[in-house]
This record gives sequence, structure tokens and C-alpha cells, in this order.
Amino acid sequence: MLLAAVAPLYLAAVAGAQVTVYGQAPLWQTASAATPTASPNAYNDTVLAPPPVPSPPPTTNYNLPLLKASTSVANLSIPHVGGSFFGFSIEMSVISQVLGKNSSLLGVPMLNLISNLQERSGGVLIRLGGNTQEFAALVDHIDGGHTFAKVDSGSTQTTKTPAVLYTLDMFYMASNISSMLNVKWFLGIPFNDTNWRLEIAEYGQQILGDNLLGLQAGNEPDFYATFGRRNESYQPQDYFGEIATLIQTIEGNPKIPNKNMLIGPSVATGPWTPEQVWATGYIDAYKANMYCFSVEHYPNNNCAANFNTGQAIIDPETIFPDYLNHGGVQNLVNPYINSANLATAAGKPFIMFETNTASCGGFAGISDSYGASLWAIDYGFQLAFGNFTHALLHFGGQNAFYNPFTAPPTNQSTFNEWTLGAVYYSTLVLAEAFGKTNTSQVVDLQANAASPYTPGYAIYEQGTLSKVALINYISDATGASSLLVSVSVDTGGVPASVRVKYLTSDSVSTKANIAWAGQYFGGKFQVDGRFKGTLNVTTVNCDQTANVCRIPVPSPGFALVFMNSADPMIAESQAQKTFATTARTRTVNTVTVDPTVLATSNGHSADIRGSLGSTTHGSISSTSGMNSLLPGATVLLSAVLGAFVVTKGFAR
Repeated sequence: MLLAAVAPLYLAAVAGAQVTVYGQAPLWQTASAATPTASPNAYNDTVLAPPPVPSPPPTTNYNLPLLKASTSVANLSIPHVGGSFFGFSIEMSVISQVLGKNSSLLGVPMLNLISNLQERSGGVLIRLGGNTQEFAALVDHIDGGHTFAKVDSGSTQTTKTPAVLYTLDMFYMASNISSMLNVKWFLGIPFNDTNWRLEIAEYGQQILGDNLLGLQAGNEPDFYATFGRRNESYQPQDYFGEIATLIQTIEGNPKIPNKNMLIGPSVATGPWTPEQVWATGYIDAYKANMYCFSVEHYPNNNCAANFNTGQAIIDPETIFPDYLNHGGVQNLVNPYINSANLATAAGKPFIMFETNTASCGGFAGISDSYGASLWAIDYGFQLAFGNFTHALLHFGGQNAFYNPFTAPPTNQSTFNEWTLGAVYYSTLVLAEAFGKTNTSQVVDLQANAASPYTPGYAIYEQGTLSKVALINYISDATGASSLLVSVSVDTGGVPASVRVKYLTSDSVSTKANIAWAGQYFGGKFQVDGRFKGTLNVTTVNCDQTANVCRIPVPSPGFALVFMNSADPMIAESQAQKTFATTARTRTVNTVTVDPTVLATSNGHSADIRGSLGSTTHGSISSTSGMNSLLPGATVLLSAVLGAFVVTKGFAR
């Protein structure tokens, strides 16, 4: 009877080619001024004091000589896949907070934000996993028709990692997104024991097809003994042996046709280093079975504050300067240079599979600030310079400070829109910097006498100087620390003029007032995924006689200098493909949950109704759903729930 009730709407959805439906306020609805009285971390209003101007300050006017041909450049990175360098890692327990409630109710702002990245890069990579993948189990049904639920896993991990229950609808959710946008996926095989649950591989390949790129084999295995998932003697050689048994099991499973798409070892560089894993013979033994090699790492952790570990709580104000320093990102990447080179020699991608400003949700006032935007830009360029092929920025749910974007809490979804994280702007910047040619190479210029506050990079495409990236970490309201960078090119190669896009804000501490080339998305609870404002690209005239282009960079600020005036990225603004709301959930009754019954993982509370938690402790330097019945389609369920306002929502 339920299927019969939905079938007419299903057929209408297929015939009308509707893009999706969405459980938030429609795009045409004006958001209420109401805000939560006790806001989760994702909407935290903490603003830190910017660090003082360095003493002595770096030179503000400096020369930057460049080489026009990549063949003349020393230490240039390998060619990269293009603008999709930054992707996303979504903790499995919070998928419904990021992508949508289920395969029938996808988040329109999410689709619009990803569409903006696709416009610049050609596609986006998303990983569904994290620590919660380790205990995940496929079930036939979850009460209430939900796609996800969470139960106690018995984990002793700091973040109290839950076990995620999921239905086949998870795969259809991903598949429906890929039917609208060029999104490719990574999934994770549960690794809590060696009684392999391979349904995620079986159905992932069956339903996602070529849109599934890889399957993670172990998430931070160097912490398995620490978290009680293995015995205390567990070492890299034991992990090596478990991969062998996993491969043997996959080889014997006819439901997994592609046997060679594993991802590992994904160590956090905590108890183990990658070199300890390589010493087991891992690369040569398993490279034929691997999609890529991977690591995970965060520069710091906020576990003590979020989980009452008993350790000293870190004051964000005291460590804010660490995120505004080029030496910090160099120190993050340098330990992986050898591993990246080994992966390259083996003919495999090398991916930073999970990262962000700090594990356990990040820091208030740092992870959600303009300073984090600059840090992530610098970090992304440095990872690319270090021969990483991708890096995935992690989402941790409502109680994380570092999310690239966040849906409103369920009880505000009828009047509030989404909230954009500062690091989303960083993904836009790198997408435009690397472009779509899939030939981009990057070099750290050691600019301004290697000043840690004013780093610079050059990007080469198809063998020719394409762009210059300039960062000014110094926050100085007087303007005295603004830069004037004199860019020159060998053989008198400067053009008559260059175009410059700026990522701007008032201070490294600000949150909402961030703009890319004059455009922005809105403040807290104001984001529908589409740009606001008018594109503003600055033209800087060059002195060809003196062979110099003088590029201003505000303090703080970031400048992307386009050396080729015909570069298509100059005109990139709002993506041509956007998505409109086709349905709205009921607007009167909302669910409330006793907070004492909510488990936590990575500080992100969740309940069985889809507002689920997330994880990740380490990486520090010291329902089947209706689409299981009606696969591959977006179903409008107003006949079932009697609470949706259904409109014809086509991509436009």
C-alpha cells in the first residue's frame, strides 16, 4: 500500500526530471531572525583577538622573480589532477547532516556549493567514512524509515565512536547526487575485526558503479591498540597481514567485481609513521590492489575541551598564531614527502584522506575564522607542492567548528538557512588556481626572504606560468603591513596587465565578512549555496619596460594573480547549474530528544533520527528508504508524509 501511494509521485519525478527535494526552508522563503539560545559549535560566535604585527615586521615591498617555462623551474611538483584537489571527508555518522535526510531529501545548498566547485574543477571527491565506518553495519530497516541510526559500539576511544547502522538508501543518496553533479565517492570497509563485512563494497560497486573510486581498508590503524580495537601488541606487521586476508576474501567474493580499489594505510602518524608501514613491504605487496595510498593528519586537537579527557585544555587564543605562519604548514607536510615520492614511484595517487584545523572538532575562533581560510589555502598549496594528489577536508557535524558548510539544526530548518565555514572559500581558491587542464604544477617560491607571514606560490599549467598565489597572514588595520609585490618574468615576459582575484576580510579573526572577488555567500543561517554580490576582478597594469607587475596584497589578504588574461577562471562566478527547492518538510511539529540519551563522537551529539555524531581523535603532531525499492530516482514523498509543499524544481 505504501509503494502504491508513492508510485504516482515516483513516476512524476522521473518524467519531470526533477533534480531533488529538500527538507529545509525554500529558497524563496525569507529566513527568520530567530537564532538558537544554545548554539552548537558550528554556529559559535567566538571571535579571537588577531595576533599583533610581528616584530620586526617583514618587508612589505619585495621582488618576486619568476620563470615562464616549467622546464626551468627547480623543485616543481608533479602534475596534478586539477581543481578537484580539495575534496571532502564526511564522518559516516553525520552524513544526514551534510548531504540530506535521505536519497529523496537532499540538501539544496549542499548541491549548489558543490556545483560551484564543479564549475571550476570539473568534479568533486567525497569520502563517506571516518572512525564511525569501522563499526558500520548494513541493516534492512530502521524504524521510522530512516537511512541512518547510531548505537553504542563499546569503543573506549576518546570520542566514544558509535556504531552506525545504515540502509541501502545511503548508496542511493550518493548515486542521486552523482546523477546531478560529477561527484566521485570513497567508502570505507569496516575494520573493527577481521570478520569482514563487505556489503559496503558489494552494494557500493553495484549501485555507484564508476562513481565509486575506492574503498578504505582501515582508518587510523596506528590507534587501534590505543582504542582497544586490537590487542596492545598490534603493530604494522599485524596490519599488513590483515590486509592480506582482506584481499583474499575480496578475491573470493563474486559480488565485488573490481578487486583493485583499496585505500590505505591511512595512518594518523600517531603511534606509527608511514615509513613503519612501508617497511613491511606494503607498497610492493599490495599496489596492484590499491586505488591510492593515504594518510590522515591534523595539526592539533581539541579533545580535552570537547570530551573532558582530563588533559590541559588548549586556549585557542594562545595557538592562533600557529595557524598564521607558513612554517606551520611546511612542518605538517614535510614528514610525508618521502611517502608521496614512494607512491608516485609506484604509479599511485597519494591522498591526505582526512584533515582540518584540529581533530575533535577544531577550535572556536580559529577553525571558523578568515585566518583558517588563509591557513587552508597555504596548506593546500603546500600539500600539492609535496606531491599529494588530493586532500579531503573533514566534516564533523553540528558540534564541530571546522565544517566547510553546515545545515541548520532540525528544529530551525523551517526558518533558517545554512552556514558556511571559512575553509569552503579555500576550496574555491584552489579549484580556480589549479583549473581544469589536469596539468597544474606548483612550487613554493620561498617568497620575501622566506618570511613565514608572506608566503607565495607559482602555478604552471601545460608547462607555462599560469598564476601566482600571494598570502599575507598579518592582520593590521592601519594598512602599514599591506604588501606590494613586484612580480617579474624571465626574458621580459610580463604581460601588459594581469587580473587579480582577492580573498578578503577585515581581520584574520572575522567569520562572516569573507568575500572571494567581491562575492560572498552570507552569514550564519543565511546561505543557500549561491553567491551574493557582484564579481570584482582587479586589473593591474604592468610596466613592460621594467618587466614588472606590482601586485598589492592587503593585510590580511590573499591574491590570485592570473598571468594569462584569457584564463577562463577569471570570469568564474556563480555556477551555471543551480538547484531549487522542490519540497518542504512539515513546519509545525519537530522532534525533541533528551540530551542525556545522546551519544557523542568527536564531540558531535546525535540521535537515531538522523542528527548523528562524528569522530576522530588522533592525527596530532605531538529503513532502507524508498529508493531501495525504487532505485536511482528522487522520490517525492508528500503522499506518505502529508507534509511537503511540492513544486517543480528543475536545475537552472
